[in-house]
Amino acid sequence: MDIMEPVHGTAYLLSVAAIAVALLLFLIMKVKLHAFLSLVLVSLLTAVAAGIPLGDVPDTLLTGFGGTLGSVALLVALGVMLGRLLERTGGAQVLADTLIARFGEKRAPFALGVAALIFGFPIFFDAGLVIFLPIIFSVARRFGGSILLYALPTAGAFAAMHAIVPPHPGPVAAADLMGGDIGLTLILGVPVAVVAWFVGSYLVGTRLGHRFVTTPAALFGDAEDADAPTYAPPRFIAVLGVLLFPLILICLNTGVSTLQTAGAISEDAPWADALILLGQTPVALLLTVLLSLVVLAPGRFSVSKATALMDDALGPVCAIILITGAGGMFGGVLRASGIGASLTESLSDLGFSLILQAFLIAAALRVAQGSATVALTTTAGLVSAQVAELGLGNFDIALLVFAIAAGATVLSHVNDSGFWLVSRFFGMDEKTTLKTWTVMETTLGLAVFALASLLWVVF
Repeated sequence: MDIMEPVHGTAYLLSVAAIAVALLLFLIMKVKLHAFLSLVLVSLLTAVAAGIPLGDVPDTLLTGFGGTLGSVALLVALGVMLGRLLERTGGAQVLADTLIARFGEKRAPFALGVAALIFGFPIFFDAGLVIFLPIIFSVARRFGGSILLYALPTAGAFAAMHAIVPPHPGPVAAADLMGGDIGLTLILGVPVAVVAWFVGSYLVGTRLGHRFVTTPAALFGDAEDADAPTYAPPRFIAVLGVLLFPLILICLNTGVSTLQTAGAISEDAPWADALILLGQTPVALLLTVLLSLVVLAPGRFSVSKATALMDDALGPVCAIILITGAGGMFGGVLRASGIGASLTESLSDLGFSLILQAFLIAAALRVAQGSATVALTTTAGLVSAQVAELGLGNFDIALLVFAIAAGATVLSHVNDSGFWLVSRFFGMDEKTTLKTWTVMETTLGLAVFALASLLWVVF
């Protein structure tokens, strides 16, 4: 998308941006208008107010929307299909049970968190948390103590993966909007998410879990679920192998591409081109879904049943995909109109580095409107002009994605749906949720930003 020459001054454009964000918050939080409709409406009004020629407004909107969906929709759809197959075959339960057995009772919160990190690769935060609820409750009944001791590290693991690691829509859209490499973002994002989770979520969450004791509703009793599968679950090594498969392919892609750039491998080598193709993130995820059908489905359900399960899984994510695309549309309008450049230039005049700018903008949007995905996509659109101007490489762009994700994670409160999920599932009132979940989300975000900033300075 071409960035037009601004027809208004910086002060006017920043005022338009501030009013646009305020209007977006008013429509979503007060009027309760659907986020998708709110984003499209505000994008349209912002484009007109910023001085984009009226004849160019539809193309500007569709370019931002379609460009984001082009990268996000395929990855999200494949990711949720994989997650549904793993959940329905009992793969999630196998992961948790095996890890708890190996780590022992005292390290059950750590084992649950590790299982959530693994399972959180293909599945969204809210879906993963709901799937893990019976596991969390059964472990709490088995070992005793506050349920928050097990719930907070687990929920924090899903939150870390959802905010930082592709194929989740926020980091995918952010990397794409800034022209980064999604595969490299994934490879770097996994260790960043794990370290940040341990420091900002596991250590903090277990401490808070010991301090606060809640009495959640008996969501899961001892009775067997009538709809639960009756077949034997898959082996742990099979589930782990399925989840590691796309990481291996993507790592091969990055390694071969790096060696080609360095001249160690000929750019005309067919085998190298084949590995690069297989390691493209959409192709790797497609192959992983097919592998899960071959490894997990036989003896449990037919391909037609698997198709029905995956079809059911796609419905709930349509709204997420559309909202993500609309967030990209809003960011695209801000970028095309020159508002993004004006904002980043204003922050630059204050002496802030680009990575700090990205974190602060994302944090402001997160606090204001609650959605981490909207904060991620909007912030990426805002800073993308400066990213292009500086000519940053894929490594630096990945670090910017993490900084934006960090800002989009901190200070979860009452305008965040995740806040209410955690509050109601685990029997907390609003005050207790602020003292536990909000604190842990903030320490998690700060840990991510600290890691990204350290890598930014060192490399």
